Amino acid sequence: MAFEGLADRLQKVFSKLRGKGKLTEDDVNEALREVRLALLEADVNFKVVKEFIAKVKERAIGQEVLQSFTPAMVVVDIVNKELTELMGGAHSKLARSNRPPTVIMMVGLQGAGKTTTTGKLAKMLLQQNHRPLLAAGDIYRPAAIKQLQVLGEQIKVPVFSMGDQVSPVEIAKNALQHAKDHNNDYLIVDTAGRLHIDEALMDELKQIVEAVKPDEILLVVDAMTGQEAVNVAESFHKQLELTGVVLTKLDSDTRGGAAISVKAVTGCPIKFAAMGEKMDALEPFHPDRMASRILGMGDMLTLIEKAQAGIDADKAKEMERKMRTDGFTFDDFLDQMEQVKKLGPLDQILDMLPGAGKMKGIKDIKVDDKQMARVAAIVKSMTKEERQNPDMLSPSRRKRLAAGSGNSVQDVNRFIKQFDDMRKMMKQFSGMMGPKGPKGGLKGLKGKFGKGMKFPFG
Repeated sequence: MAFEGLADRLQKVFSKLRGKGKLTEDDVNEALREVRLALLEADVNFKVVKEFIAKVKERAIGQEVLQSFTPAMVVVDIVNKELTELMGGAHSKLARSNRPPTVIMMVGLQGAGKTTTTGKLAKMLLQQNHRPLLAAGDIYRPAAIKQLQVLGEQIKVPVFSMGDQVSPVEIAKNALQHAKDHNNDYLIVDTAGRLHIDEALMDELKQIVEAVKPDEILLVVDAMTGQEAVNVAESFHKQLELTGVVLTKLDSDTRGGAAISVKAVTGCPIKFAAMGEKMDALEPFHPDRMASRILGMGDMLTLIEKAQAGIDADKAKEMERKMRTDGFTFDDFLDQMEQVKKLGPLDQILDMLPGAGKMKGIKDIKVDDKQMARVAAIVKSMTKEERQNPDMLSPSRRKRLAAGSGNSVQDVNRFIKQFDDMRKMMKQFSGMMGPKGPKGGLKGLKGKFGKGMKFPFG
């Protein structure tokens, strides 16, 4: 997860504050010293850190904080608000031209993931019922045009190309005319990158800007490069007047300094963050939600949006009915696995749950595709009758399942036991959940499900 180290450090700082009850000015100063160190270690720009701490300190040492009943919570709230403001305040939406097509120009250095991000952005627009056109304007990098064409085929978005013997300026001009002629409402131009910023690159990009007058100039930067990503953004912004930044590899074990510094240093908002390799792993960047995640408060809004986009509401209702009536079968289990996979990697989903960082063992949960495939193989080795009636699975049938799925008999037994436990838990849970929430409150839930469950083979 991005910001993992920073999140851990900050949460420990605030945990200490909460343990003190009333706060003195010295307590606040000590906490802010630790916050400052945590931000610097996360590779946040030094000047940005200095200004951030000064703003927080000014608000945190006021009488309303030191004399409040929950001073530690007020300090956390101040840090949350200032962190949100630092990263841009509010989500910066993609521009939309009054006279289609809206032209988006993608720029960046080589290796930042510009071409892949171009494809991801096109897919996102397609899912929002737009008609994007991709333009292959990188004529220098070997196979760059082919890469974009393959991505276009994969996501079912047309790609405009004139080969690698025509200037990128002419390609952009002709792509714009093609978009107008074919009623494409977005044109995304993939431009050439370089290993480092040079004059020839910038001149070419300026000519493209002059030729097609883009509504958006988005810089794609690798979040793993930390402070260097901010320097690159600053250089590009001076030359091209960027309208936004896309951070890639924000799901990696990056220190996160780029995300926190880039808006303050360049004035350019972060518009999107790439949270994985898959083509749907591009998310709008919400500063308030990111600040909330960094401070261990979760990000339920993004999780709900993912669920609404990926989970079939009718299926969810039917599943709830089956849980209540003890009718949950192995077929349903497979279906649930597919639905959950649509939300993204499990560790990213867990990161969005409030307080997940404090839950014992939650950071150690690693569910990869191989584990899920092994479980799916067991279910798929069952007959239709066995899937519908788990009680049929005698020792001889389990032996057959193990042979058919490439697992050991112990693996099959463990999975079936966990499935049975899960069915019982679901029935209890659905029975306890009334229209007003859990009967007996949180204590009732805690008593029933305190032990938790492990994923098969995990």
